[in-house]
Amino acid sequence: MRAALLLVIALLPILSACGEDPFLFRWDLDPLEDELFALDREELNRPAGFNMLEARRIVVESAQSQGAWDFAVERISGKLHLLPPAVLGIPNGAAIIEIPGVRYEDVTEAPSDTTRYVKDAPVPINPGSIYLIRTHEQTGSLGQRCFFYGRVEPLEVDVVRGVFRFKHDTSPDCNNRNLIPPD
Repeated sequence: MRAALLLVIALLPILSACGEDPFLFRWDLDPLEDELFALDREELNRPAGFNMLEARRIVVESAQSQGAWDFAVERISGKLHLLPPAVLGIPNGAAIIEIPGVRYEDVTEAPSDTTRYVKDAPVPINPGSIYLIRTHEQTGSLGQRCFFYGRVEPLEVDVVRGVFRFKHDTSPDCNNRNLIPPD
């Protein structure tokens, strides 16, 4: 890690001479769709959890998942809910904020007020709301500890079948709450 830092410092004058911010992380906005299944469904090995940064569905009950997911889906009192991992005894830092009545495209930054994030309680899934997800803590590209931020929009919420279909995207920029790529 120290060698990488020294290399960046050595290259800084060269990179800054080009007029470009050497620390600007470029990425493309590419919303995807996925589907999860409620934890209480009878079938085994159905993905109920989701890893936002990797855009990967997770079988939460699997020993290989090891808490490397950011939310799961469960039926509670006749409604589908998003479960932060801490609800299931996995305190990995992932958290959720519901933002009702806004369009997906209009949510461009995750709030900095950490008291607004739900870490240890189920969050009801409401069509017409957007959910901001702070991922579980993980290692960034330079070895630092990071949270990543993403958006989830419900597309289908089928309580009877225990199915949640959604659109999502996540910024790959460590600890950056901006949900839109830089110009």
